[in-house]
Amino acid sequence: MLFLLVPFMIAADVYVNADIVTLNAEAPRAQVMVLEDGKFVYVGNQIPEAFRHLEPIDLHGKQVLPGLTDAHAHLIGLGSALERLDLKGISSFEEIIDLAKKKAGTLSTADWILGRGWDQNLWKNKTFPNHDALSQAVPNHPVCLYRVDGHALLLNQKAMDLLNIGPQTESPEGGQILMHDGKPTGVLIDNAMSLVILPKRNKQATRQLILKASRHIAELGLTGVHDAGVTYDNLAAMEELGRENKLPIRLYVMLENEAETLHSELAKGPRINQFNGYLTVRCIKVYADGALGSRGAWLKRAYDDAPGHKGLQVTSSENFDAVLAQAKLHGFQVATHAIGDQANRFVLDHYKQVFGAELSDRRLRVEHAQIVDIEDIPLFQKLGVIPSMQPTHCTSDMGWAGERVGSDRLEGAYAWRRFLDSGCYIPLGSDFPVEKPTPWDGLYAAVTRQTKAGKPPGGFFADQVLTREEALKGFTIWAARASFQEDILGSIQKGKFADFIVIDRDYFQVPAEEIPKIKVLRTVVGGNTVHQRPNG
Repeated sequence: MLFLLVPFMIAADVYVNADIVTLNAEAPRAQVMVLEDGKFVYVGNQIPEAFRHLEPIDLHGKQVLPGLTDAHAHLIGLGSALERLDLKGISSFEEIIDLAKKKAGTLSTADWILGRGWDQNLWKNKTFPNHDALSQAVPNHPVCLYRVDGHALLLNQKAMDLLNIGPQTESPEGGQILMHDGKPTGVLIDNAMSLVILPKRNKQATRQLILKASRHIAELGLTGVHDAGVTYDNLAAMEELGRENKLPIRLYVMLENEAETLHSELAKGPRINQFNGYLTVRCIKVYADGALGSRGAWLKRAYDDAPGHKGLQVTSSENFDAVLAQAKLHGFQVATHAIGDQANRFVLDHYKQVFGAELSDRRLRVEHAQIVDIEDIPLFQKLGVIPSMQPTHCTSDMGWAGERVGSDRLEGAYAWRRFLDSGCYIPLGSDFPVEKPTPWDGLYAAVTRQTKAGKPPGGFFADQVLTREEALKGFTIWAARASFQEDILGSIQKGKFADFIVIDRDYFQVPAEEIPKIKVLRTVVGGNTVHQRPNG
């Protein structure tokens, strides 16, 4: 009997007739790409001889971009938001009360009613709400409604009774329980939110939230997320999905700073590119201050619209230094939420103090870098600290940010061009579910600094806009670099993971107002198609 030795064939795909934007400076455009074993093995203009026996996939001239990564987001927060009351963009407190009342009418038991997205800056009366009208409309169900930025929430009376929050309850350090006539209004800010203990979710429910959110954003063109603040219970669910090869997108985890479990988790060391690159754990998320919209951002001088109030330092210097020391010891990156100018300077000073000569190699991050003293911007590049920023925060906040901080401090607000000109690179994200998860809104905001209605004319501090290529780099190669993954992600080139998207129009050529309308025809992660539209 004669046996023929046939080489083992690994599944491969050949894509042709495409407008491929590689973001590889040595070969920026191509028409053909070949994928094998989940990676790019060829990117060019002709089908290699070794793959001509395969039936090519014709993309009919459509544009291909590297898979987009949201460099700052909250995956399970999005999964939860998809199941909760969506309060984004609602222009009055009365509408929110009506939604909560309608939700109560659908519940057969006294379950919690949860929601997120309210923003008092959109209401005629821009002050924080009082729970009274909400409690009258929904007296029998505990209600917890998170502000759009996640740094404040509103409770009704039923919820406060269950949580034992009353006139006698003191605000914790780094937080506020707002009071009126000696009674809580129901609004809790920053660290005061820790008083709210919601019913615990089991692992199966957590898995479903991860999958639901991942599939949703894959349809929008995201192939990866830097998940900013993952609890250890949630990480366990992510790892379980990874072991089962069920993660649809790549996750770069920033561990939540949970004192009870942080030390044991860090002692395990970084876990890099687990499950064929779908899950990496090598970063810690810390908070320096709160949010600008709730006046929790920590400023060098008082708010223009709240004399005497400079915001909140939510992590003490001692605790911050202790976390930095642990990160240094165990080889972890640190990503610190800092919005106000004092918070940003605080973080830079403590990074330098603790990491010393190692600082420039550790790729430490500042998440948001929203209101920064112009004199402090060059320090980011000098120290090697990465400003991780979210373009849609600018277009969401620009209508009222000046009232908070005054025109002079706006010179260093959302100052993308100043950071680039100083020598920094900027990973970009959305902070979803604070903002919408679609990266196309972020790309549009980055290149216009305008609302979708084109306001203000010319753009908000238009000298700070990014070019379309810079904005795209923020969601691709710069996001990869900020997570130590530039050798395997962020561009379409040989040897990198085959993560890419096919879109319905030319991102570089369409009028700017069409960028948010771009549709993703196909999303591919590691060579696997995780989303495809008809004819995509």
